[in-house]
Amino acid sequence: MSGQQIIGFEGVGRSFVHRDRELVATRDITVSIHEGEIVTIVGPSGCGKTTMLNLVAGLMAPSRGTVTYRGERVAALNGRTGYMTQSDHLLPWRDVASNIAVPLEIRGVPKAERQRRVEALMDLVGLAHFETSYPAALSGGMRKRTALARLLAYDPETLLLDEPFAALDAQLRLRMQTELVRLSRRLNKTVLFVTHDLDEAVALGDRCLVFSPRPGTIVRDVTIPLPRDRDMVALRQDPEYRRLCGELWEQVAPALDATASEFPEPLPS
Repeated sequence: MSGQQIIGFEGVGRSFVHRDRELVATRDITVSIHEGEIVTIVGPSGCGKTTMLNLVAGLMAPSRGTVTYRGERVAALNGRTGYMTQSDHLLPWRDVASNIAVPLEIRGVPKAERQRRVEALMDLVGLAHFETSYPAALSGGMRKRTALARLLAYDPETLLLDEPFAALDAQLRLRMQTELVRLSRRLNKTVLFVTHDLDEAVALGDRCLVFSPRPGTIVRDVTIPLPRDRDMVALRQDPEYRRLCGELWEQVAPALDATASEFPEPLPS
């Protein structure tokens, strides 16, 4: 446990109405997330992993139960969180520097201060000297670094990451995992990270939340006893890491094999 509670779920459920039927996406979620933790979230498709992030961000309200952030009920958009999905959503007509600057422009940060902060962020994520490059000329990893820098420009306390590295090849994914851990520790960010990759869940997480099939609820809250500062390359050769991956596979496999027979239709997006 890294610090005081920052996010709390108490008996949270979320339902949707689809074709005149109530579809229960999540049920009875009760969990605490502490400041500075990286918490990974795994489970079968459609079990409510993304819904959990949306509830923290204030993009939707729970149908039952309470979501709190620093002790206050989340009842509107939560400006202390930043969201990153599989798509980087870079603006193709803007270069790297001006893409990163978007949230600073929205907040009305003066030009000189905006330039200083963008330069610092580019240094932080390893994009120095690429400020005038456009998204079409960037590699997949550089696009992700640009998106991560833009996310950090908001200076959110908590990063909500929904499979952000899923489309990357193994080598780029390893680099971005390394960057994420380094930056989250350096900046003391709290991270909720959704992934379908159980090895990634162990490599990144201080804890891993395992969801059941829909209607999803947390069936395991697994502490990952690895050092907070991790060498992602060396980690793959660590027997303890391999053991933890094996244990997590054993715990998740029944959920992945199960089917959510109560509501077989896909949930509305």
